[in-house]
Amino acid sequence: MGKVLPHITDGLRGFIERQHVFFVATAPLAGGHVNLSPKGMDSFRVLTPTTVAYLDSVGSGNETAAHVLENGRITFMFCALEGPALILRLYGRGQTVRPGDAGWDALAPHFPSRAGVRQIIVAELTRVQTSCGDGVPIYSYTGERSQLVEWAMAKGPAGLEAYQRENNVRSIDGLPTPTTGLRQA
Repeated sequence: MGKVLPHITDGLRGFIERQHVFFVATAPLAGGHVNLSPKGMDSFRVLTPTTVAYLDSVGSGNETAAHVLENGRITFMFCALEGPALILRLYGRGQTVRPGDAGWDALAPHFPSRAGVRQIIVAELTRVQTSCGDGVPIYSYTGERSQLVEWAMAKGPAGLEAYQRENNVRSIDGLPTPTTGLRQA
């Protein structure tokens, strides 16, 4: 059965490190759309037992950054798709760290370098909760997709900045996103 813990244990850290996919959820304060996104690409790190971060790539939207800028609330979910069943939820208060922000140089070395990196989302955890996961099917990991990195490489730095200005400065509900690290037009 599930447990609520004060922090990420060594065993849960190992579980997180073995997962190839995780999910991040955020929401605006006043109505609007709940955002739930799958993530992969070896992008999640446990920095301390109560601090986690993930490397975020440029994409079609920037909902997570808009929501944590507005209210800070963030939830991560990991579920065992291989091995023993387990679901792990990490609840916390998030912030966005973009290239050029204070803290970027200390955080960036924790992650692989790749084209298309937009920001690092850091969260201070307020709750760590496990549940059984017995209803989650078993899947086998066969590899990472290459399309996102290939797309970012083809765009190049100037193309990525233009894309972000066009698609990533407001959430789908109109909330602003952090824009530090984007050159001014």
